[in-house]
Amino acid sequence: MKRIVVHIDRLVLRGIDAGDAAAVSAGVQAGVEAELQRLQGEAGAAAHLAAGCHLARISAGSVQLGANSTGSDTGHQIGQAIAGGIAGGERS
Repeated sequence: MKRIVVHIDRLVLRGIDAGDAAAVSAGVQAGVEAELQRLQGEAGAAAHLAAGCHLARISAGSVQLGANSTGSDTGHQIGQAIAGGIAGGERS
């Protein structure tokens, strides 16, 4: 298994309550890690990730949240969207 390093310089989140920032941040990290581990198990995505890349920007799209979503839930969904953007991103 290859080591994957993800550096997020700036993450723009609109509509997130400042009081949820710490939980969302932890959820984003956990979500990215979990999704990248899952993707490494898929042949096509694993090959894409193993080829290496540098992505200047990822558009992760929008995330739909339930009425009872916690900061952690929100962060995890955002993390999954980011990892999906990494796996499907164009090489530079």
